[in-house]
Amino acid sequence: MPPEDSRPLLDILIVDDEPNICRTLSLHLEGVGHRVRTAASVGEALAEIQKRRFDLALVDLRLGLESGLDLMPKLTAEDPAIKILAITAYASVETAVEAMKRGARDYLSKPFTPAELDLAIAKLADLSRLERKVEALESDLAEADPDYELASESPAMRALLDLARRAADGDARLLIRGESGTGKGVLARAIHGLSPRRGKPFVTVSCPALPAELLESELFGHAKGAFTGATRDSAGRVALAEGGTLLLDEIGDLPLTLQPKLLRFVQDREYERVGDPVTRRADVRILAATNQDLEAAVAAGRFREDLLYRLDVLTLEIPPLRARREDVLPLARRFLTLFGRQYGRPKSVFSPAAQRALSEHPWPGNVRELRSAVERAAMLAGGSEIGPELLLLKSTSIGPSLGPSLGDLVPLAEIEREHVERVVARTESLKEAAEILGIDPATLWRRRKSAGN
Repeated sequence: MPPEDSRPLLDILIVDDEPNICRTLSLHLEGVGHRVRTAASVGEALAEIQKRRFDLALVDLRLGLESGLDLMPKLTAEDPAIKILAITAYASVETAVEAMKRGARDYLSKPFTPAELDLAIAKLADLSRLERKVEALESDLAEADPDYELASESPAMRALLDLARRAADGDARLLIRGESGTGKGVLARAIHGLSPRRGKPFVTVSCPALPAELLESELFGHAKGAFTGATRDSAGRVALAEGGTLLLDEIGDLPLTLQPKLLRFVQDREYERVGDPVTRRADVRILAATNQDLEAAVAAGRFREDLLYRLDVLTLEIPPLRARREDVLPLARRFLTLFGRQYGRPKSVFSPAAQRALSEHPWPGNVRELRSAVERAAMLAGGSEIGPELLLLKSTSIGPSLGPSLGDLVPLAEIEREHVERVVARTESLKEAAEILGIDPATLWRRRKSAGN
């Protein structure tokens, strides 16, 4: 019987130690258009799933001296999206419950008819379609800022995320601290998404991006004619964030001359646009983020102590990636799935050597560096396994840096980009890096942004 137009064609793995059962099921399933592979043992099943992606696995609970129950969590660990249909001639309530606990999504007792099998497969295919729709929506949301998911295996990071979720319910000002690339902006956006203000705008102001005069206009707005180039009124980011959340990113780079005006706004919610004497009010929640030691900046006279106290009602400190190494491989695998889809690559996995390289790398650029490394690997991958040579990690224990060096036959821009990133990784802030490089912070910020950093 030919497949119905609406019937999805699936890649199915049959795991059964009885050759006749495998042959009979294969004939039926291939007859309606599905693509089928068979395995007689746990080892064969794991070898198959590492070669290709399957939509569904039919797993017999008894595989000779082995257990299909033990195989189920191994299959879902390799591919969380796979659906498992448990099959057995020794059916009982206890085995059905245990199979569901191990990862099965449905259960068939032998002997079963082709119609019963088709119905069970159709139900699981519908479930897969629904999950893919949800995954697509989540992917669309994540692509706006896909640095990492707010999930962690690290006890310290889990405690931080729990604190962030509780803090999201209120309206207190929060100071998010952490090294560059740890995901401060992602955490801020997540806090907004969990807050009562989630239906209102989330607006970011990058403090090192502009000189003081333009930054004030960017933040508070300006009137037409307030300065050269002000050809029309501008509402400013504060007004755009009305009712929502305003993130002051890298607040440690806020020019000292602008800090009193920000302090007044933080205290009273009042401000004036540049060139306009009218006092305005705004209802926004303020979050600030920094990679600097603000207490040291206060001691050095670069940051106002009263502004620090106003902003720091509660501190959320994101640990660097090197301090939560248990997150490296799960994050890398998520990024590999994301970029594999984005670049249209077949399903691939990290080789044992690549996993060691990922685990041992110091990650000075934190999650942002990890994301870039995995994206490069996904883009360059030509097979199902990704080795350490595709990650292009620098200064790892597995070999010398693969980045360009002086005298290498590469474009000058590549040498410059490498030098800039090394300086940024070794300094406390973009401002300090800019001073060492002999350029202003706004120029440094624009160069790194154009390079995708």
